[in-house]
Order: sequence, then C-alpha cells, then structure tokens
Amino acid sequence: MTLNIENLKAGYGRVEILHDVSVPNLKGGEFVGLIGPNASGKSTLFKTLAGLITPTAGRISLNGNDIAGMGRRDRAQKVAYMPQAFGCNALLTVFESVLLALKQTSGWRVKSDNLDRVAETLHALKLAHLSDRGIADLSGGQAQMVSVAQTIVRAPDVILLDEPTSALDLHHQLSIMTSIRGEMLRRKPVVIAALHDLNLAAKFCDRLVLLRDGVILADGPPDRILALPEIGHTYRVETDLARTERGALYVDARLPA
Repeated sequence: MTLNIENLKAGYGRVEILHDVSVPNLKGGEFVGLIGPNASGKSTLFKTLAGLITPTAGRISLNGNDIAGMGRRDRAQKVAYMPQAFGCNALLTVFESVLLALKQTSGWRVKSDNLDRVAETLHALKLAHLSDRGIADLSGGQAQMVSVAQTIVRAPDVILLDEPTSALDLHHQLSIMTSIRGEMLRRKPVVIAALHDLNLAAKFCDRLVLLRDGVILADGPPDRILALPEIGHTYRVETDLARTERGALYVDARLPA
C-alpha cells in the first residue's frame, strides 16, 4: 500500500492554504506523524485527502491510482478520516455508533461478521466495557476514543487521525497510540496522525512531516526531523533533542530567554 501526494494546492474559496505540498511514498505499515503549529494546514490537508475539499492543483494517488476519480463511496472505503470534533447521534450506544460507522461504507444490512468486527475493534482499543454505554454518557476522552474506533473499524487503506490524543489523559494517550500502532502493524494501512505532542510523535512515529504555513519544511525519521533548527523556529521555542535512559527520544522545549 503506497500513498503519494504530489504538488497539492488547496484551500477555501480564493484563500489558498496548501502550497505545492508533496509527500511521496507514504507506505502501508508506517506510522507517519504530521506535526506543525496551529493553523499550519494540517486539517486542510486531511480534508483534501479525504475528499472533503477539492484541490485546485496536484495529484493524490493510492497504489498509483488517482483517488480523485473515485466515487464518494469507493473513496470512503479506501480513506477514513477522524476529524478533531467528535460527532455522533447521542441516542446510540457505543457499540451501535461504531457499527453505524462500519455500515456507512458496506451497505446497511447487518451481518454476523459486522458484529464481530465491531466487538474486535472495541476490544483492541480497550473500549469493550463501554459497549452498552450511551454516547451522551461518555466523557470527552472516552468519546474521542470511540471516534478512533469508528475510524479503524472500517479497515480502510488510509487512516487519517486529526489530533487523536488531544482530549485524553496520559494513560489513554499511550493506550490509544499503542492500539493505533498495533492496528497498523496488523493490517498495514497508511496511517497519518496530526500530533501536537512532539514526544508522543517521537515515541510512536516512524516518520515525521513538518508543515508550516501550508508548506512542507521537512520530512524524515524522527531523530533527524526533531533535531532540526526548523523545529524551534516553527514552534517559536528553543529545543534540545535528547534520549532517556532507555534510549527513547525526548524533546526538551522552553520559551526563548
């Protein structure tokens, strides 16, 4: 599975947000972190990849096939997008909401294997104990984890996660990132997650793409990207890249003196 983004331009009306964005050779089984400050264009890039925004130029191809030519349903089966805002019918249970997300791309007749897939997804994300809980009764963090389940259950070729850990405490951040990585290793989809926490990105991602003002500044392995002076310039902080006693990368950031 390979996703290629070539010379992409996109925005809203006459306002161009993405300027000749190219990210080549995004491979299945690779966890890619999309990093950059607020308003850098991360959500716009995801919406364009998901088909919610029509690009004004460029090409997006999956295994060499231009996905712009796919029908809406075919594209939804290939590319799953989890936006920042969680939305679901508050009258549904967690199980029902994840089942609904699955059936949106596979027809409305419920089969036994559909129920099995939902149950397996909730179990993998450690959400099985919430299966019968109403969506309206969830905490913000629980609702965000259910949103991840709705995205993963469809078994798409490309998974786009816009800040999947923003509403989660530390335990659940690590839990959800571990589960996402496990899904990636199991099925080998292309996984791209927009992340604000650079240390989470360093811990879980195989590749980082740094975006600022709609332009790709850097693309490569975490140990190289996080050591670049562009990191400090982009986030308007001073940074040092170090390693913990266990050898894990760690970004020490501070405000300029």
